Amino acid sequence: MPHRAAGPPTRLRVWISASRPPTLAASVSPVLAAVALTVHDGAYRPLAAIGALAVAIAMQFGVNFANDYSDFKRGADTPSRVGPLRAAASGVVPPGQVRLAAIACFGLAGLIGLALALTTDWWLVPIGILAVLAGWLYTGGPRPYGYIGLGEVFVFLFFGLFATVGTVWVIERTASPAAWLLGATMGLLACAVLTINNLRDIRTDRQARKMTLAVRLGAPVTRMLILAEFSLALLLPVLAIAYAGMPAFAILPLVTAPMMVQVWRICRSSEPRPLIAALRRAAAIEVWFALLWALGMVL
Repeated sequence: MPHRAAGPPTRLRVWISASRPPTLAASVSPVLAAVALTVHDGAYRPLAAIGALAVAIAMQFGVNFANDYSDFKRGADTPSRVGPLRAAASGVVPPGQVRLAAIACFGLAGLIGLALALTTDWWLVPIGILAVLAGWLYTGGPRPYGYIGLGEVFVFLFFGLFATVGTVWVIERTASPAAWLLGATMGLLACAVLTINNLRDIRTDRQARKMTLAVRLGAPVTRMLILAEFSLALLLPVLAIAYAGMPAFAILPLVTAPMMVQVWRICRSSEPRPLIAALRRAAAIEVWFALLWALGMVL
């Protein structure tokens, strides 16, 4: 039976569940880490930082609602799925409203992003348009790339490199090698969250012909992919210290290594339910990683 909170679902509970609060780690963490880097560099524009955070959060909600709507329309969300309640599949919220919520979130992200671009660099406009299109086409459109195993590529690019390097750029008007290494790190951690999610859903995704990377690779190789994502994320801060001039305290995020080991051990389970806990812990790791990086930047 699918995981459900106790009691009949209310509209508010359904909307909160469909927004997938744990996934906010993928949008908040790269911005936090990027702002910490700019503070270390002596460049700080509070309004630009707040704008970048608002864009990232709006994009995250937009992707979540678009995924909710599109998965329902394509039959990927069925009663046998184990995981948080989805809005379109709940029977409480009309699917059309979920679609409108996604459009509204993407629209808000676009407007704030346009304001940032007008005060920074015009080339952020086409990149922002590309990000919105990529968010919708992840599971929407005639040939969603999330259904052919390219979801991790989207997450790495837009919730890693673009979110991190883009935030540094709108504040500093430049991006150092450290910003790119940090962006790759946050992208890998966000990919780990997605990969764990897809590991959990292998059976139901395969039935719905949603050929995620986890479905294509199979569970054993997917578990090794998660290990690789975590391992590379730990390596990159070391490279930032060695080759990008970051302070020695940038090593602090390596404190999350035991947490990563614990999550990976949970991922060895073949049951979907333990992977829900692993997914939440992986999201928490991304937040802790960003916080420890930020601490390392100010010490």
